[in-house]
Amino acid sequence: MGTERQPRDPRLGPKGTRTREALGEAALRLVLARGPAEVSVEDVTDAVGVSRRTFSRYFSSKEEAVVDGIRADCARINEALAARPETEPPLTAYRAALRSWLADPVAPAWHRRDGVRELLLLAEREASLRAVLRRVLLEGEAASVRLVARRLGTDPRRDLRPAVAVGSGAAALMAAARAWTLPDARATFPALVEEAFALLAAEPPPAPTAPTPLLPGARPAVPAHHPGDGARAARRTSPERTTS
Repeated sequence: MGTERQPRDPRLGPKGTRTREALGEAALRLVLARGPAEVSVEDVTDAVGVSRRTFSRYFSSKEEAVVDGIRADCARINEALAARPETEPPLTAYRAALRSWLADPVAPAWHRRDGVRELLLLAEREASLRAVLRRVLLEGEAASVRLVARRLGTDPRRDLRPAVAVGSGAAALMAAARAWTLPDARATFPALVEEAFALLAAEPPPAPTAPTPLLPGARPAVPAHHPGDGARAARRTSPERTTS
């Protein structure tokens, strides 16, 4: 029996990729210039020379188009993560994937691309943009967790290691990004990423047997005393009487 050939999705080919990138770049450029409230989907499609129907093939909102470059960055990070040697520990592999992304000469990362710093700052002020950006980052993080779980041969729903490793690495990345967006950023974005991961490595492991420190002025807990305890203890420790 023959199988029916499925129509090819135009979004997956080179032309579709170029159209999507053009729409994302136009949306970002217009929103940064005018503000989100002053930009419509029609403004974006007019800038690229495509129809509203074409826009809807790729995005459900202008906010999705604005942050599409960040979505593509998450995909590139995960491609680099998938290519890491399976012998590397998860967090080491994630850090190496970020290094590859930051140094990629073909697809510039955030610090070598116009508008990304401004986008991150704008998302802090605009709730609708912030919500979409957060969703995109979480989707990229979830994909990283699945990759790490596959490397470990484990179920990420039951094994915490993939989520903890990726969550720690993603938190370090975003901490560096927030420091990088400051007006007086004290270092480059790659240097801040390295610093954030160095802080993760320097964090001492917990000591499960160490006693919990007392707050100032607090007294250590005293076992409850029951009447007769002292007498019973005295009888246990004193020599037995002898009868004549």
